[in-house]
This record gives sequence, structure tokens and C-alpha cells, in this order.
Amino acid sequence: MGRPVCRMGPMIQGIPTADVLAFLAFLAMWVGYAVLAEHRTVRGRSLSAVMMRQRRAWMRAMCERDNRITDASLVAALMRSVSFFASASILVLGGLVALMGSGERAFAVYQEMPFASPGNLEAFEMKVLMMAVVFVYAFFQFTWSLRQFNYCCIIMGAAPLIGADDLTKESFATQAARLQSLAANSFNGGLRAYYFALAMILWFVNVWVFLVATGFVVGVLYRREFRSKSLSTLADVLGAR
Repeated sequence: MGRPVCRMGPMIQGIPTADVLAFLAFLAMWVGYAVLAEHRTVRGRSLSAVMMRQRRAWMRAMCERDNRITDASLVAALMRSVSFFASASILVLGGLVALMGSGERAFAVYQEMPFASPGNLEAFEMKVLMMAVVFVYAFFQFTWSLRQFNYCCIIMGAAPLIGADDLTKESFATQAARLQSLAANSFNGGLRAYYFALAMILWFVNVWVFLVATGFVVGVLYRREFRSKSLSTLADVLGAR
């Protein structure tokens, strides 16, 4: 007997049901982790939450400096990192679009590979298309992060001078740190898409290997965000102040 085929609509006819269910499970794990990370961040129990407090300390310290060239250079370095990943996303998208344009020829080459999973052209094209969608999402996240860092540069240029009152400085530091955190969160969202895209590569091997890889990615992200040595070190730095 052949593999069961999904009949959910004309757009996905011919695609194995197992592939559709695996992708839905993949999305559930991705979205579920994002919701968990946001919840833990709001409660102040994540690397992002600790970094937000560090950013506020940075912005508050900047208000006491007359020369702020170093601060501008640090933001520029952050923007270069974001710009690199945005450019990389475009290159990856170009490769995936070229792969989709090859159609049957690309599928024939894929079928000759030893790790290729049994399937048809529709399933292969769907997997490539879903990977392209992930990198489109990553590109939008990175470019939005870049724009928000541009906004950070603008408000840093309008930061209170040394002689300003403490209330004005405190208010500025809070708002500037919040904007930087929003930019960093968008950057993290783009990086997260890269991690999950790496798991999607194994979708071309087997749906079970794909799901295991997705679970592994969630585990790695969880450990780094909530159980890493970096988190404990940064928390200790805050506590030492």
C-alpha cells in the first residue's frame, strides 16, 4: 500500500499526510517556545529580561558621559550583525527560489541522494516553499530590528546632557532600553527562524528525524535562554551593582 495522501484541499493534494502533520507539529513547537520565552521574559526569568536591565544600566550610564562616541560605536556594531543576517537571508532565499525554479530536474537529483525520503514532486516543492517562507519571515524580522536600532541611534542623539535632572535621565534610560530590547527581540526572532530552518533541512530525510531535530532545537534554545552560564553570569553582574 502507498503512503496516505492528504485531501485537505486542491493546493496540497498529492502531499503525504505525514508531511502535513509533521509541519503542523513543527509550527506548534516553534510558536509554543516563542510564547513560553515571552512569558518568562515578562516575569524577568530569561536572558532577554536580564539583558533589558543591562541595557537600562548602559543608557543611564551614557547620560553621565559627555563623550558618547563609544556608545554610538557599540550600537553600530549591533547594527552590522543584524545587517549581515538580513543579507544572508536574501542569499538563502535566492538559492531556494532557484531550486524551486529547477522543478523536476532538482527533484530528480534529490531522489538520487542516499538520504532522500520517498515522496513525490509536490511534497518536495512544498518543503522547499516552506523553507523559503521561514527565511522570508527571518528577513522581515532582521530588517525590522535594523530599523528599530536606527531609531535607537536617533533617541541616543537626543539623550539628556550631564546637567539634566535625574528624573529626566531615568525616564530616558527606561525608554531607550525598552526600544533597544524591542530591536533585540526582533533580531532574536530572526535568529530563532535560522535555528528552526536548520531542523527543516532534515525534513528532506524523514518526518521523524525532522521532528526529533525540531525538538532538539527547542531544547538548545531553552537551555541557552533559561539555563545557560551566560544568564547566571549576567544576573551576578546585576546583583553586584
